[in-house]
Amino acid sequence: MPWEAPYRPQNEITQTYNDGYVVIYSVTDEAAPGYQPAPKLKQKITLRYAEQRLGIQRYYAGRQNQIDIERVIRTPNVGIITNQDVAITEDGRQYRIDMVQTAQGIYPASIDITLAKIEQEYEVANT
Repeated sequence: MPWEAPYRPQNEITQTYNDGYVVIYSVTDEAAPGYQPAPKLKQKITLRYAEQRLGIQRYYAGRQNQIDIERVIRTPNVGIITNQDVAITEDGRQYRIDMVQTAQGIYPASIDITLAKIEQEYEVANT
């Protein structure tokens, strides 16, 4: 009988997250009531990630919708990341989260996050 790792679901690939870390932010309005909106970033969570291949179909589908998709990363599934959030990688670049998809057949449970280019960067709120 072959050796099996304890508590491991059958036929699932173990995912490592060795490529860096990403900080996920929600966009909040820091303006006083009645004033022009002042969007700022409020930190949600910091996660490690694994870089994924940006496929040609995903790239051109984004271009058809005037979205400049730059990267796809895989992170653990924490359940609080949405496509209305902003991601900042360890090199300081800001990305808009365009799509969040669950990755099937991966242990531990993971999600693929599609990152799109931001033209004007947000200011990070002090918390």
